[in-house]
Amino acid sequence: MDRIVVRGNGALNGDIPISGAKNACLTLMPATLLSEEPLTLTNAPRLSDIRTMTQLLQSLGCEVSALQEGKVLTMSSHDIHNHKADYDIVRKMRASILVLGPMLARDGHAVVSLPGGCAIGARPVDLHLKALEAMGAELDLRDGYVHAKAPGGRLKGATFEFPLVSVGATENAVLAAVLAKGTTVLKNAAREPEIVDLANCLIKMGAQIEGAETGTITIQGVDRLSGATHPVVTDRIELGTYMLAPAIAGGEVELLGGARELVGAFADKLEEADIEVTQTNRGLKVKRNNGRVRAVDVVTEPFPGFPTDLQAQMMALMCTAEGTSVLEEKIFENRFMHAPELMRMGAKIDVHGGHATVTGVDRLKGAPVMATDLRASVSLILAGLAAEGETVVSRVYHLDRGYEHVVRKLSGVGAHIERLHEGD
Repeated sequence: MDRIVVRGNGALNGDIPISGAKNACLTLMPATLLSEEPLTLTNAPRLSDIRTMTQLLQSLGCEVSALQEGKVLTMSSHDIHNHKADYDIVRKMRASILVLGPMLARDGHAVVSLPGGCAIGARPVDLHLKALEAMGAELDLRDGYVHAKAPGGRLKGATFEFPLVSVGATENAVLAAVLAKGTTVLKNAAREPEIVDLANCLIKMGAQIEGAETGTITIQGVDRLSGATHPVVTDRIELGTYMLAPAIAGGEVELLGGARELVGAFADKLEEADIEVTQTNRGLKVKRNNGRVRAVDVVTEPFPGFPTDLQAQMMALMCTAEGTSVLEEKIFENRFMHAPELMRMGAKIDVHGGHATVTGVDRLKGAPVMATDLRASVSLILAGLAAEGETVVSRVYHLDRGYEHVVRKLSGVGAHIERLHEGD
């Protein structure tokens, strides 16, 4: 099993290019199911989750071609011959549930396995199903599958208010509503950039969508959608992750393609911790001032608040901050599994329910640690940049789900990092 070795060696300097967003791409890919014409996505990230979604779409009858070393995905769904998303593929990734809405909208029936993915709490799909039921879908859960059909072969527009903000459920509802008969209004909808990116892509395909950035999305259903070409939005989580590299290790790094509007609340917290964040004509420049960073408190919230997907990485920074910080996780339960691993490196962390209290230490010490999920894996790598000695991160297959060329990108700005394969 592969592992990553990091040796703390001081300041980082240079440029890091930021890839297209994994979460956006995984949402955009199922949109091909809504049209018989080709959908082409540019700026696609090359990740294992993208390959999993490709396999899922192909299993349904989609033609998917990866061009320019995987940065361009061309998809055609002119012949959907299978409407069952099988457990063997769906279990690998929660985003697989996003094929349910499009298949139901286009052909009036679908059978989709309940999904798997990272072990971060329960993350049920009940909000997805309730939104589809509001549009007239008849659902039957049996044998681990969602059996769905639209009476008369077509969903109907409806007004639905999400009891909780849910990114995935909002995406599925939008994908379903664009071909529904009549008007759909989604209230208390997620406002993440990935939602806006999906809406922009669907509008290019002929959908009528308003308010994607407001929390109330109005969709006038159309009879058919056409093909389109659309660039995947910049990955705000990868952006925030690499913004933390110079914040933790010291130095000055420019994140190419970065925009503050994607990470506003996160950038504000970095500045509160005495890290300089500057928008340039190429991206975002991040610089750590001399001395230890200041401890800051963090509460994760739906966009535009502090992202839950940057909580683990922020905790790594707080481990060597001056003072005590409290991180409150309000999105997912059980998302402090990285804390015991950081403690193996000398961090002082006390976890109680959804709160983690971190008392900064002068320096972390390298140790063998184990990744428990995608964001935890990169938080341990970041911690290793500031640690004395060698940090060995095992189970890095989690990393491949969400970070493209992490070793190449960090070593390009001066980090001592390498990936060792089994047997090395």
